[in-house]
Amino acid sequence: MKELIRCNDPVLISYILALFEDEDIDAVVLDEHTSILEGSINAIQRRIMVTEKDHGRAKQILEDIGEGEAQG
Repeated sequence: MKELIRCNDPVLISYILALFEDEDIDAVVLDEHTSILEGSINAIQRRIMVTEKDHGRAKQILEDIGEGEAQG
């Protein structure tokens, strides 16, 4: 798995995951529970991870929607 993006916006995360599902890209959200436990100070961001083989396509999708600050 390779990190794609970090954020705490649940709407953006849901949107990205829906786009990836439509494109048959497997994605996982890490640190979701830790982020919730720390409260609303946004110290711990959630990470969207994708497989190595899907990373290039997923990164392109983020750039297409204007979220081009992908990791890696």
